[in-house]
Amino acid sequence: MGQEPRTLPPSPNWYCARCSDAVPGGLFGFAARTSVFLVRVGPSAGAIPGTPPFRVIGELVGHTERVSGFTFSHYPGQYNLCATSSDDGTVKIWDVETRTVVTEHALHQHTISALHWSPQVKDLIVSGDEKGVVFCYWLNRNDSQHLFIEPRTIFCLTCSPHHEDLVAIGYKDGIVVIIDISKKGEVVHRLRGHDDEIHSIAWCPLLGEDCLSINQEENSELEIPNGKVIAQTAVTKGCYLATGSKDQTIRIWSCSRGRGVMILKLPFLKRRGGGIDPTVKERLWLTLHWPKDQPTQLISSCFGGELLLWDLTQSWRRKYTLFSASSEGQNHSRIVFNLCPLQTEDDKQLLLSTSMDRDVKCWDMTTLECCWTLPSLGGFAYSLAFSPVDMGCLAIGVGDGMIRVWNTLSIKNNYDVKNFWQGVKSKVTALSWHPTKEGCLAFGTDDGKVGLYDTYSNKPPQISSTYHKKTVYTLAWGPPLPPISLGGEGDRPSLTLYSCGGEGIVLQHNPWKLGGEAYDINKLIRDTNSIKYKLPVHTEISWKADGKIMALGNEDGSIEIFQVPSLKLICTIQQHHKLVNTISWHHEHGSQPELSYLMASGSNNAVIYVHHLKTVIESNPESPVTITEPYRTLSGHTAKITSVAWSPHHDGRLVSASYDGTAQVWDTLREEPLCNFRGHRGRLLCVAWSPLDPDCIYSGADDFCVYKWLTSMQEHSRPPQGKKSIELEKKRLSQPKPKPKKKKKPTSRAPVKPEAYDGNEDEGTRESSGPVENGVSDQEGEEEARELEFPSGIASVASREPVTCTPVSLGFEKSKVTVNNKVTLLKKEPPKEKPESLTKKRKARSMLPLTTSLDHRSKEELHQDCLVLATAKHSKELNEEVSTDLEERFHLGLFTDRAALYRMIEVEGKGHLENGHPELFHQLMLWKGDLKGVLQTAAERGELTDSLVAMAPVAGYHVWLWAVEAFAKQLCFQDQYVKAASHLLSIHKVYEAVELLKSNHFYREAIAVAKARLRPEDPILKDLYLTWGAILEKDGHYAVAAKCYLGAASAYDAAKVLAKKGDAASLKTAAELASIVGENALSSSLALRCAQELLLARNWVGAQEALKLHESLKGQRLVFCLLELLSKHLEERQLSEARSSSYNAWAAGTEGPFVERVTAVWKSTFGLDNPEHCQAALQQLQSIKYPSATNNTPSKQLLLHICHDLTLAVLSQQVASWDGAVEALLRAVVRSYDSGNFTIMQEVHSAFLPEGCDHLRDKLGEHQSPTTPAFKSLEAFFIYGHLYEFWWSLSRPCPKSSVWVRAAHRRTTSVEQSQQINNASPEETDSKVSQPEPSRPPELDVRLTEESEQMLITCKELFSEKHASLQNSQRTVAEVQETLAEMIRQHQKSQVCKSTTNGPDKNESEQVAEQSLSSPPSECKEEKNQPLSLPELTKRLTEANEKIARFPESVKTWPFPDVLECCLILLHIGSQCPGSVSQDMQQQAQELLQKYGNTKVYKRYCQTFCT
Repeated sequence: MGQEPRTLPPSPNWYCARCSDAVPGGLFGFAARTSVFLVRVGPSAGAIPGTPPFRVIGELVGHTERVSGFTFSHYPGQYNLCATSSDDGTVKIWDVETRTVVTEHALHQHTISALHWSPQVKDLIVSGDEKGVVFCYWLNRNDSQHLFIEPRTIFCLTCSPHHEDLVAIGYKDGIVVIIDISKKGEVVHRLRGHDDEIHSIAWCPLLGEDCLSINQEENSELEIPNGKVIAQTAVTKGCYLATGSKDQTIRIWSCSRGRGVMILKLPFLKRRGGGIDPTVKERLWLTLHWPKDQPTQLISSCFGGELLLWDLTQSWRRKYTLFSASSEGQNHSRIVFNLCPLQTEDDKQLLLSTSMDRDVKCWDMTTLECCWTLPSLGGFAYSLAFSPVDMGCLAIGVGDGMIRVWNTLSIKNNYDVKNFWQGVKSKVTALSWHPTKEGCLAFGTDDGKVGLYDTYSNKPPQISSTYHKKTVYTLAWGPPLPPISLGGEGDRPSLTLYSCGGEGIVLQHNPWKLGGEAYDINKLIRDTNSIKYKLPVHTEISWKADGKIMALGNEDGSIEIFQVPSLKLICTIQQHHKLVNTISWHHEHGSQPELSYLMASGSNNAVIYVHHLKTVIESNPESPVTITEPYRTLSGHTAKITSVAWSPHHDGRLVSASYDGTAQVWDTLREEPLCNFRGHRGRLLCVAWSPLDPDCIYSGADDFCVYKWLTSMQEHSRPPQGKKSIELEKKRLSQPKPKPKKKKKPTSRAPVKPEAYDGNEDEGTRESSGPVENGVSDQEGEEEARELEFPSGIASVASREPVTCTPVSLGFEKSKVTVNNKVTLLKKEPPKEKPESLTKKRKARSMLPLTTSLDHRSKEELHQDCLVLATAKHSKELNEEVSTDLEERFHLGLFTDRAALYRMIEVEGKGHLENGHPELFHQLMLWKGDLKGVLQTAAERGELTDSLVAMAPVAGYHVWLWAVEAFAKQLCFQDQYVKAASHLLSIHKVYEAVELLKSNHFYREAIAVAKARLRPEDPILKDLYLTWGAILEKDGHYAVAAKCYLGAASAYDAAKVLAKKGDAASLKTAAELASIVGENALSSSLALRCAQELLLARNWVGAQEALKLHESLKGQRLVFCLLELLSKHLEERQLSEARSSSYNAWAAGTEGPFVERVTAVWKSTFGLDNPEHCQAALQQLQSIKYPSATNNTPSKQLLLHICHDLTLAVLSQQVASWDGAVEALLRAVVRSYDSGNFTIMQEVHSAFLPEGCDHLRDKLGEHQSPTTPAFKSLEAFFIYGHLYEFWWSLSRPCPKSSVWVRAAHRRTTSVEQSQQINNASPEETDSKVSQPEPSRPPELDVRLTEESEQMLITCKELFSEKHASLQNSQRTVAEVQETLAEMIRQHQKSQVCKSTTNGPDKNESEQVAEQSLSSPPSECKEEKNQPLSLPELTKRLTEANEKIARFPESVKTWPFPDVLECCLILLHIGSQCPGSVSQDMQQQAQELLQKYGNTKVYKRYCQTFCT
């Protein structure tokens, strides 16, 4: 067996991106809790040949909270330097050879989350925190730089191994940025692709991007948008970067291109065995390592702790090799956090991994097999026990919910440790091996569970069905006692298991029937020894090796010795005066047999007592003996003793473990301290002597460590005293500080969880069902606290503990520690829960405080009271002196008559009022019976309460009414209106209550009260509804307002208010509501509005559904139907830019003439199959009039209006009313003409007059009818449309045509518009279209000409003299009006300017007219400078109006195309196609232009064609 010390260290911290690192030459370090443990690996570790070559060599101690980052300097020549970051806010630089801090900085304001020592710059350390701040710190010049790149949580960062200024940073939300620290942190690339935490960033060890044959195009879809475009510099020469994320992918990025080039998705592998609870859900952690000598390979962690070696040469297929694929159970069983490479002195390439399974593993990179494993502890080491059967087997009970069984004799493996976690699920606080049965291990936990493990099988443990109420302190095997021992030999076990729990009870468990009940041995003790009094609270049990004597240690410090089989009490030792923690009997194989009667014990006192009990046991006294003198006293420790153990190799040699942080070896017979071990950084909890090596001892503490140490190697012989002790305190101070806990536990006054600093803890708490987190739970804090609170009594049982929290958390931080033979008590307790404990104990305020205080005066005063009282009671008549005495001593009223008592009550009451306790005054008055007075006083002072008012009826009905009203007023002053109303209701003042609520805007409550208490027809109720409805309506809560109006039976208003929002859904609901309540006219108007809203959204189906609501809207349904068909028609011909998806099913057919399709749908869908139906619809629609169109009418509205007219036309045709049909068609055409929408006009022509107007002429007959002028106009518009189409067919398609076509059809009401039309018409067309296109085939021209001859002949219809004359007069009126308007504008302008300049002599209005009429430069020269006066203008206007009046109504009623416009187009056609237009037609056109072209609009064109 190896003769060297060993350490089982604390577990490496969890969820840190870089908290382990290694340097060439074989030094590895990992962060565990608040320190860093150093491990020497390789030949220099000095391991025994044949065992794994590594050794834990020391610890870097200095941080006060969890270490979150650790990194070595990888610069040759300074491998001895390393850096750590911690939750205490500091970054420290260390020298590992001296294990001291070289320097430190505390620049970060927030928790540091990432750290790296630059591999390129030998003194640069880069760190990042949770708020996104990065600090660069240069060690040699003690200089730093603050960078703030993104306001996100940094998860990891890695400096480039190739370029000294580049740093890659990974964030919590999946973003990765590469920054240049020389340019103030400028972002070189922003790499987007991951969508969850970045756990690890690894740079490719090779510069350039030639090492991977990644096809440029292969992953083109992975283009990642880049932060900034930058010039190609050395920075961007290129290098690959790998990132691992919680999103289960690894991405490889190209730095030259700033985008991803490869994605590796983690495979789901089957779990291969494993010491892990399958119910535990763990987060994924994806860490990476890119091997230096193999740039085409990448190592990553996987879901369950497996390690994968990825082959990057075949990026198109996921190719990976599993580490340790051949050997079973070598992999980690939980997620892996860190990977770091290590090259040993003999040039072996190793990889070290840390994991959630609390193992550190070392892998050989050539074979991918595990070379060795270093186990670690995630909690306090509470208990140590060597197996008496399987020599060298050490069981360790740990606070992380696992039992470790360490085979300390293993030759091949120094750390041959097995973990047992099944069925434990809590801190393991006690262990005991069966004395004779192999592999049988009993364990107890901090939640009171007792169980038995068979360590040779993989079965879960047997658990006793009887639990302790508190922590299990001790387990011991001993002979069975009644009732278990009463069975026959074969029916009972030879040994049973005894457990002592924190509640002070010892239970006897039958190991054969753990499911049965365990027995409390107190019953047997009580019966055997006829004890009547209460038994002490037991805290420790220990059996003498021969199984005949049992010792019980108690909470009061006494130890009782009992004899089997019936537990007769033979002796009580009254030595310790504090709770007994540990008792141990000397072994039986000493050189002198009487040594086996030695019993050592330790308590919360720092002294160990050894008693020699041979005489007492052998004499077997009748009644119990009390011992008060010890056989030996071992003094030296400065804090409580937690464990003692006898050496099995020596006589009378004892080792003790103490809260002073040391273990001490004693020669008890000589009372001499031999050696003192100070290796722990915490309070020791357990100690065990190796059963095989006399020099070797194992100890465990609350620093999460188990040390194997040799007595021969210790330099100190006794525990530290004085200064040394203080140094130890300082050392312990560097352990974690308690963080304030979020959840308050009522009992715990020390809000401490020492292990919260171990990263491991967080996850453990989350995973309640798995191995528990490192360290102590709140109960431990509770126990410690109780020990301080109750110096005696049952409660302080709890303080017996190997189970307690770290000193740090309680006394040793900032508080003074009293070091003497008493327990370390706190001077300064955390004040967190103080108020709570105070409130619990605070007595109720005294009702008679003055009287009470007077009864606590001096003895003389009290004696005088007695004399005065006696005199008063026994003298027949009171003299003045006695009366004044009684008045002064008012408190004697309690013992004299009622009048005196009233006086006393009065004085006490005044006192209460002065001290601000009116409620106590009221109670005193009630005692006196003066309820009315109480109420009056309280009402005046505004101090009435519910309870006072509740008592008021005692004083009578009227008093009660008055009190309730007074209380209601008081509540109103306090803004408690609802409560006030409730009180008014209690005295049946319903109207007042309702009014109170209403006037304070509690409408809902007011309505509820009124509805519940008043008659349904009460006008108050309706008024409430209407008032609230109006307020809601004003605030825009229309739906609730509508409910109010419905409540007030005002349904019309309800529908109106619902419709107020004006969206389709609201309108539809409003229409349905109006329909339900019989408001038909409103319902139909709302339904129509709803349909029109849906029309704007082109929701045809919805519009038809809305119209269905009302029979009176049948006609509108026809209009919408026609509109839908027309829209679909336009859409199919690509004439409409809007697209609609929700057509009705019947709109699908496209065959046949348009009108026939319309009538067919009407018949099939709307049941319009006879003239009567058509007539009814016609009458419905004729009553609706729409305003005429302008060129600003929205296209959807215009289409609706046109379709309304077209529907009338089709219906008129159906009932053979041809006059009506013509008029309706003309209205539709004129609407499109007025709005300037030529396309729609032509569509109406082609759809409704496919064969021209002849069939209509036939229907109307030859004779003149009132409709003839309308028919003429319709025909004229039809020809006008064809004329334009013919003219355009001569010109080549011109992209601007639509502009000037549209312009050409505007009404010529404004000069500007008219000029626009006509500027465009002749000049553009002349220049562009004067010759036919050279590419056009000649015969096409001829055909066109032949085709158009007929059309050109019909154009004569357009040359209507009377229409030309009418239009000319209308143009004159428009021009004059325009001029007048301009004059008025100018006049107003000059009025404003008059204040600064004197007005001109000339009449302003004339001047304006002059300017306005002479301004157009294109006018005829002779007219140029002839201004028109106002009278002249008026005259013109009058003449024109008179002229218009003389025209017959038939000419004025029906619009007609612009005659002069038609003349101009014909003359253009004549000039473009000579001979196409007959001479006399040209003549006629010119004449019309000359005669009527005297308005500005047409003047210049007249000159063009008429000169």
